[in-house]
Amino acid sequence: MSPSPEQSTVHLPRTSESDRLKRIRHSTSHVLAMAVQTLFPQAQVTIGPWTETGFYYDFDIDQPFSEADLKAIKKEMDKIIRKKLPMVREEVSREEAQTRIAALGEPYKREILDGIQEPITLYHLGDQWWDLCAGPHIDNTSELDPKAIALETVAGAYWRGDETKAQLQRIYGTAWETPEQLAEYKRRKEEALKRDHRRLGKELGLFLFSDPVGPGLPLWTPKGTVLRSTLEDFLKGEQTKRGYLPVVTPHIGRVDLFKVSGHWQNYKDDMFPMMAEDPVAQLAEQGFVLKPMNCPFHIQIYKNELRSYRELPMRLAEFGTVYRYEQSGELGGLTRVRGFTVDDSHLFVTPDQLAAEFLKVVDLILTVFRSLHLTNFKARLSFRDPESDKYIGSDDAWNKAESAIRNAAETLGMQTFEGIGEAAFYGPKLDFIFQDALEREWQLGTVQVDYNLPERFNLEYVAEDGSRQRPVMIHRAPFGSLERLIGILIEEYVGNFPLWMAPVQVRLLPVTEEFRPFVQDVAAQMQALGIRAEVDHSGDRLGKMVRNAEKQKIPVIAVVGAKEVESQALNLRTRTAGELGALPLAECLDRIHRAIGDRALGL
Repeated sequence: MSPSPEQSTVHLPRTSESDRLKRIRHSTSHVLAMAVQTLFPQAQVTIGPWTETGFYYDFDIDQPFSEADLKAIKKEMDKIIRKKLPMVREEVSREEAQTRIAALGEPYKREILDGIQEPITLYHLGDQWWDLCAGPHIDNTSELDPKAIALETVAGAYWRGDETKAQLQRIYGTAWETPEQLAEYKRRKEEALKRDHRRLGKELGLFLFSDPVGPGLPLWTPKGTVLRSTLEDFLKGEQTKRGYLPVVTPHIGRVDLFKVSGHWQNYKDDMFPMMAEDPVAQLAEQGFVLKPMNCPFHIQIYKNELRSYRELPMRLAEFGTVYRYEQSGELGGLTRVRGFTVDDSHLFVTPDQLAAEFLKVVDLILTVFRSLHLTNFKARLSFRDPESDKYIGSDDAWNKAESAIRNAAETLGMQTFEGIGEAAFYGPKLDFIFQDALEREWQLGTVQVDYNLPERFNLEYVAEDGSRQRPVMIHRAPFGSLERLIGILIEEYVGNFPLWMAPVQVRLLPVTEEFRPFVQDVAAQMQALGIRAEVDHSGDRLGKMVRNAEKQKIPVIAVVGAKEVESQALNLRTRTAGELGALPLAECLDRIHRAIGDRALGL
């Protein structure tokens, strides 16, 4: 793996981990809003929540904020902070809030008020500014350090995230307890820009997005497709060893299928609109939808015939592309797209097989992580929130499924933490949360226990005693989204993929044109061994060819001149070991081939 940035002793907690930071960031967003309305009295304020690394505030204003505006706003914020204004909580009646909002002439506040339940609270910055807010906040602006606060960017945002409503100006900022934390945050942001998979993906020619195709729908180039295929082939091979059966299912299905699964009722807003043949069918909700999940299709394959206990566990696996209608403002490179491929599998097991099969799935996920050289992860027990009504199924089914996951984690001695409310609507999950070199967290692999969909689809198998019994389903995806995984891997490796994964593993550089026939013959030998080798046909000087290969992050560069041709050798330089010098061709082929087979980082 590529080297991580220098380790810092400065810890940067997320807002959700620190009540103190939550108060600081929430309060700083109010200071921002007061500063904006001081400098731009015509600006209407809307909402200003904290984020995991800072805060933002949305404003309705005629002209976009400029960089010069941000500097002026930050200067005004510093003045407000230095005034040491108390932040005072006031509880008011709905009628009183309506009266005060009317006096200000701010319609957004009125709409926000309509969605608030009692108690209704206002937070004042001294006697100069107030906003509707539930808190929490600091007691006085003197608790904020101007040197630990920065305004970052301006972006467009629709009111309530609705493209049919007013477009607002969103100012993003960050706030910390100390200037040292802010400095570390900025350093990590700079490092993140170097690692940005959108930039690197373009530079390395892996994927692209096209406006005529549509946002959130990546197009994969030949090199990007090789990378995808390499990852797919790797996992397919591991699955074959473990008794998985490949299947392929359509990209669309009847709405009724998703009504039975519960996706239509619980997930409709995240699905693409239904395709109906006529207005009557549209009104009756009879039509087809792009699939948001693969599980209902795999269930139909299982249900196609009555299964015997002897056939279980049945493990159906598919790299299935699914579609979700993410809002345009939520899209982000490969990590949040509208069409993505899931390394999906659904296992149908008897209740007695559940524990052992769950452990085997976790073992597969851990094998995948080791092969990808991803080591910094933890496991989250994603359970339902008992207070929420978004989940389907009986309490008994949920209790059994959550117990199965908890027991499996304890059996493996895994370090876990609970995520209440993080369950899928049909069952709890064991999610693997990976922390990258910049301490950002990403969900990758997941495994879920499901008693509910077998019940909803009336799945059965014939038990040993001849009775009809209900199987249990395990949903699992070691990669999760293939697109998100590749985006994460690009950033984690800074584009320097391990040798076995690199789209181009070896580039051969002929010093002059006369050595090209030998180089092309070597490339053919490598390709016959499954080594992804290419020849530099540019005709450039050697120094430029080497620089281009390094810029393209090729793991192995082989220079060929007169000495190499005469001795049937290659002069190798590698990313992991540096200059290896001239080595016999047979040894080069063997070393490269073995390193790829071992899924090594390099030679």
